[in-house]
Amino acid sequence: MKRAGFGVIGVGIQGERHAAAYAKHPLSKLVAVADIDRSRAEYIARVYGAEAYFTDYHKLLEMDEIEAVSIVTPDFLHRDPCIAAAEAGKHVLVEKPMATSVDDCLAMIDACRRAGVKLMVAFHNRWNPVFVQTKHSVSNGDLGKLIYAYARLNDTIYVPTKMLPWASRSSSLWFLGSHTIDLLLWLFEEKPFKVYGFQRSVKLRSMGIDTPDLYGYILHFRDAVAFGENLWILPDGSPTIAEFKLELVGDKGCIYTDHSRGRSIEKVTDKYSIPDTYVYYNLYGKPSGFTVECVNHFIECVVEDREPMVRGEDGLAVTTVISSILESLKKSGEIYLS
Repeated sequence: MKRAGFGVIGVGIQGERHAAAYAKHPLSKLVAVADIDRSRAEYIARVYGAEAYFTDYHKLLEMDEIEAVSIVTPDFLHRDPCIAAAEAGKHVLVEKPMATSVDDCLAMIDACRRAGVKLMVAFHNRWNPVFVQTKHSVSNGDLGKLIYAYARLNDTIYVPTKMLPWASRSSSLWFLGSHTIDLLLWLFEEKPFKVYGFQRSVKLRSMGIDTPDLYGYILHFRDAVAFGENLWILPDGSPTIAEFKLELVGDKGCIYTDHSRGRSIEKVTDKYSIPDTYVYYNLYGKPSGFTVECVNHFIECVVEDREPMVRGEDGLAVTTVISSILESLKKSGEIYLS
């Protein structure tokens, strides 16, 4: 089977994971990377064997060897490179959230549809073994009719203060909530008809970072309700950067998950930590974990000409819900979705 050429636009922490996946999958070849930080782009290209690196992603899109690209720019900068990639005839894998406005999502979907290219949104947790097993239990009817869910994805304060220089232009709702909301829509297999949200801003704004500390929201489904929580001010002394919990209750059973603190391995030196054995890790020189499996799925869809399991419409659904939650905050009331 042929190997396809791939490029990565934006090679920060997550972009490096995409680059590593393309470099190691037997059906793909990492051709080029692009990043506004020249030294970073050069470093990633050298480490993962890309032929070229650029500071202008348009130069990457001009390369005939590239059939598809990953867009791993900050949350609010997905629209333009996605549309440019589609117009250049490249298939697109875009990181979550797909975009931070409904209009941007619609423009991206339209551009890819008109160009006849694939559009996939990287909702990695659909490849997370914990949630895949949960999905199977729901689909098999083990839990019966779903009644309630509680989804909690929180980060330490390291993320908005040190990891993301653009935190003030995003929020825990976009950065973390896009994961939990997609997970809820996927499990319930329907969109909520009503949402209500709240937020609080104390800690980060006192540090000069203009973004809320936390968001909470209630999603009303036809016969069920779900509560979501996303904050990014947990103390840096937490054993993991992210804390991810899900409780799912049906009329025949329930599921409780806590994959971020499963304690399959604990490490104690001058500090305590739980090394990652799920999200992204190195297995004898090969990138592994469910974030990589998401990219691998995209590679196989491009090479085998299959439709991705997660499409632009899924990204649009999540952005629509988040936008409605933000509207709820402005109006201090519930918002009904059409």
